[in-house]
Amino acid sequence: MSSSAMFSILRRQFSTSGALRQLVVPPTQVFGLEGRYATALYSAAVKSKKLEQVDQDLGKVSQLLKSDPRLGEFLNNPLYNKVAKSAAFAKLLTGLKVSDLTLNLFNVLGLNGRLGRSGQVLASFAIIMSAHKGEVPTEVVTARPLDSKETQELQSVLNSFAKSGQKLQVSFRVDPSIVGGMTVAIGDKFVDMSTASKIRLYHNLLKQSV
Repeated sequence: MSSSAMFSILRRQFSTSGALRQLVVPPTQVFGLEGRYATALYSAAVKSKKLEQVDQDLGKVSQLLKSDPRLGEFLNNPLYNKVAKSAAFAKLLTGLKVSDLTLNLFNVLGLNGRLGRSGQVLASFAIIMSAHKGEVPTEVVTARPLDSKETQELQSVLNSFAKSGQKLQVSFRVDPSIVGGMTVAIGDKFVDMSTASKIRLYHNLLKQSV
C-alpha cells in the first residue's frame, strides 16, 4: 500500500475566597498529585484573569530548571530543610518577576516538601494549556523516515481531521519493529495501519483455523 493511501493545601489556599471556591474545569484532565496542583492553578489563573501571565511565568521557571541542573538537584535533595529550600527558591522566582499566583504555587509546594516535583507540575500545566489553546498532540510512527513529499502529504491529510479551532501538534517517530505502514495517534484516538499488526492478525486467524 502506498504512503499516500495510508495517510490540597494549594486547593485550600486557592479556595479560601468565595470567588475561587468553585474550580474552573480545565479543557483536559491531568491526573495524580501534580495534576491536582496544576488544575488548581489553572482555575485560579482563569478566575483572576491571569492565565496568560501564569503560563509565561511557568515557561520561565521551566527554562530555569532546564538551564541549571544543579537547581533541580537542590530541589530534589531531601537533606535540605524544606523551609530554607522554599525561601531560596522563592527568592529566585521573585527575581524572575513572576505573578503572585505562581509564587503561591511554589510556596505551597515548598511548605509541603514537594518542590522536587515541580517539573511534573509544570508538565501537567503544560498539558492543560495545550488543550486550552486547541493544540492536539499527534504522533506518527513509521518503519522508515518519510521523505519531504510524504511528510507534506501526510500533514495535509492529518489537518483535515482537525476540528474548528484545533491545531495538530504533529511529531514523527521511526520504529522499525512495525515492519511497514504506520500508526497514527491523534489525541486519544489511535489508528494502526502497520504491517506488524496485519501479521499478528493473520497469525491469529491461522491459529483459529487450525
